[in-house]
Amino acid sequence: MSDDNPHSSNGSSKGWIEKILNTFAGEPKNREQLSEFISEAAHNEIINPSTREMIEGVLEVAEMRVRDIMIPRAQMITININETVEKFLPVLLESSHSRFPIISEDKDHIEGILLAKDLLKFAFNPEIKLELKEILRPAIIIPESKKVDVLLKEFREERYHMAIVVDEYGGVSGLVTIEDILEEIVGEIEDETDEEEHNSEDIRPLNKNTYTVKALTEVDDFNEFFKTEFDEEQADTIGGIVLNAFGHMPERDEVIEIDGYEFKITNADKRRLIQLKVTVPKNETEDDAEI
Repeated sequence: MSDDNPHSSNGSSKGWIEKILNTFAGEPKNREQLSEFISEAAHNEIINPSTREMIEGVLEVAEMRVRDIMIPRAQMITININETVEKFLPVLLESSHSRFPIISEDKDHIEGILLAKDLLKFAFNPEIKLELKEILRPAIIIPESKKVDVLLKEFREERYHMAIVVDEYGGVSGLVTIEDILEEIVGEIEDETDEEEHNSEDIRPLNKNTYTVKALTEVDDFNEFFKTEFDEEQADTIGGIVLNAFGHMPERDEVIEIDGYEFKITNADKRRLIQLKVTVPKNETEDDAEI
């Protein structure tokens, strides 16, 4: 049957890349040209907007480091290995997470990873004594500088879903999950336990003086969080405020000071800012400490 109509299956299975290359002369020589091809393909309805966003997400992830997407140390939900079930069970239920770092002395001492599902057998058989250290999974340790696309490949090949992130001195600086990476590609992955308000996810503390902030954070949300007065008429997002201050498209690691706040570009491409590191003026953190 296939010999009678050899072109039917080929036409239906032709990939979007081949369609794009058949539509435009030549092949992209660099990422900028590829982005232009993708934008033009979406404009000509060869691919739909959601597909374009995912492709662009893949391209952006290829340029990112783990430090750009990790959950900071301050926001890590951990369980002490010496805690009783009665003490840590409410933490499990309230967070609705499926994996938890288990610590001993502090967050720099990770003993392993607890999978919530591993507790089920103890729930239905109270005679079995629970020893956390006996059911822990090994903790995967990675550096902040690790490329995100490489980590995603390792997640898939090694079949683990969480990694502990350490800084250059070996201290724990955060954690990252496979979901964090996928959300950079396909957008926010919500479930029934997610709250409607996500502003807190746009601004994450690294320590008492510095924060990682998404460039698309709205100016009014930024002002409300930091008690600043950046002009909402000047730009809709804090990334727009920073871009206007630079006067050009800044590259990664460029720094600028605006009204006493230091903004460092931690992630950007040729078209837009993605992630910022914001350092708060010392006098403001001192005032907060006095309060």
